[in-house]
Amino acid sequence: MTSELAAPAPETVVANGHGNAHSTASFSALTLGSIGVVYGDIGTSPLYALREAVVAAGGGSDGAATVQAVMGVLSLILWALIIVVTLKYVVILLRADNHGEGGTLALMALAQKAVTKGGAAIVLLGIISGALFYGDAVLTPALSVLSAIEGLKLVTVTFEPYVVPLTVVILVALFAVQSRGTARVATFFGPIMCIWFVVLAVAAIEPIMKQPQVLLAFNPLYAVSFMIHHGMIGFVTLGAVFLAVTGAEALYADLGHFGKRPIQVAWLFIVLPSLAINYLGQGALVIANPAAIENPFFMLFPQGWMLIAMVVLATMATVIASQAVITGAYSLTRQAIQLGLLPRFEIRHTSEAHSGQIFMPRINLLLLIAVMLLVLMFRSSSALASAYGISVTGTMVVTAMMGFVVIWKVWNWSAVAAAALIAPFLFLDLTFLAANLLKVWEGGWVPLALGAVMIILMYTWRRGSRLLFEKSRKLEFPLSDLVDMLEKRPPQRVPGTAVFLTSDPVSAPTALMHSLKHYKVLHEKNVILTIETAPTPRMDPADRVKLEQISPTFSKVTLRFGFMESPNVPRALAIARKLGWQFDIMSTSFFLSRRALKPAAHSGMPRWQDRLFIAMSRSANDATDYFQIPSGRVVEVGTQVAI
Repeated sequence: MTSELAAPAPETVVANGHGNAHSTASFSALTLGSIGVVYGDIGTSPLYALREAVVAAGGGSDGAATVQAVMGVLSLILWALIIVVTLKYVVILLRADNHGEGGTLALMALAQKAVTKGGAAIVLLGIISGALFYGDAVLTPALSVLSAIEGLKLVTVTFEPYVVPLTVVILVALFAVQSRGTARVATFFGPIMCIWFVVLAVAAIEPIMKQPQVLLAFNPLYAVSFMIHHGMIGFVTLGAVFLAVTGAEALYADLGHFGKRPIQVAWLFIVLPSLAINYLGQGALVIANPAAIENPFFMLFPQGWMLIAMVVLATMATVIASQAVITGAYSLTRQAIQLGLLPRFEIRHTSEAHSGQIFMPRINLLLLIAVMLLVLMFRSSSALASAYGISVTGTMVVTAMMGFVVIWKVWNWSAVAAAALIAPFLFLDLTFLAANLLKVWEGGWVPLALGAVMIILMYTWRRGSRLLFEKSRKLEFPLSDLVDMLEKRPPQRVPGTAVFLTSDPVSAPTALMHSLKHYKVLHEKNVILTIETAPTPRMDPADRVKLEQISPTFSKVTLRFGFMESPNVPRALAIARKLGWQFDIMSTSFFLSRRALKPAAHSGMPRWQDRLFIAMSRSANDATDYFQIPSGRVVEVGTQVAI
């Protein structure tokens, strides 16, 4: 998942993958920030991962767990953390950055830029990974908070009827505060998660000392032996073991916010040791008391005030994990919009200092509805755990495939060498995916259904936009011919500057044609403005604006924004002044074409997809707001187009 929670302060930006850290203080701050944001999801996995894996491995109908099952599961979890998280993500994929940014869509843009053939396949992989992320964004808050609140049942069974209502209240409150921005809350995330990881390790030391044989789980032969001797049960267990590594995508997705070194240091020296010790402690506890498999995490703590305090701390940690994935959904949606995979949605900036801190009301509402439905449908973390995993394993498979393309084409490795590096990880990811697919009927259909819906929406929008562009180009007049005609026989001129927005700078903008047709006048200065999305996360301000004079009264301006940026047209046009274009925003009118779409007899898409594209187009946010153009300077011209 990607997250925008704790973008580094301006003085520490050089440490985020675009340069070298210039001070120990800034590096420490970035490391602390990464612990609070990047590791919230994987850091709360001990709440449920070992329990679900041991039960799947043969905990037995009586709830007891065998020593063989516990040791096998422990070994599988430890080596999953070492191979999947440490080797694949921390060592390899953190190097595959797109100008310092990570995440599946950033990787898609990087891979797409590097290939001459097969670009459509790369886009399809990006669509699949982006769609599956939304399943993760819905499941993580529901599962994490529910598993934390369930600790109350160990304090007294009297709390059991209140687990679901309390979970609902916490989640509603969490989504309600999103509009206020996360900067202030994020300040406390790092210290709280540091306390969380320290407590994870400390609580597990005593059980390990009493059952030191659990340390033998570091021997991979226990994992291999378990898989060989348990057949299908071992395969099913893998699906539950994977719960221990969910959140690994955040390592890569948050690369641009914290940088490679802080994320690596936090994982190797704080997060991984704490998680390993806690899992070993839970295993030791279950070996000593097999009935503890009911909830081995909270049983590490003595009854009374300490258990209640741990439930509170666990709830805070799961809220942090949920916050990270919610904000990640905003970030991913903005990238998808910029890359042409989704229509424009309203984006509100919640910080003047950090452009990455955004709030998207429509996405927030849709996530809240989906999360509430999941909590009320499944009502327990064990039931929800069956639904978790498929979306994350699917994303990991896609990431490995696109990683192969980047290593081959961008790093200039030979195809054989790139395949040799990625193949073991891809095989492991596919194995985990296959194991999770066994849980489809137990709840795994939820992320698959969510992913399928998002894939259809993204594919429909991209395909429909391309068909609309091609159809519009056939109907439009070449811009160069129109400018020649207007310069030779100009209509009545009016003072000021007119800016005509268009996605096709070769053809005359529809708004310009309709303006001439209805008003029969032309401004003294006319600008054909095109806004492009670059295959890089952010554009250098020096490369933002391209100005081309095509006649005495006409010029072309191209504004380029990275796919991680929110387009701000007035601010970008201010850069054009340095290039010689003098204009006054208060004497400038922006002409936009508003298209009313209707289904055509033969569009290139099925009729249902036509109607879906038209519905998505109508739901898109107004271009004036999206491009942050002053509404008082905008003239919209309506036109009807059949698609």
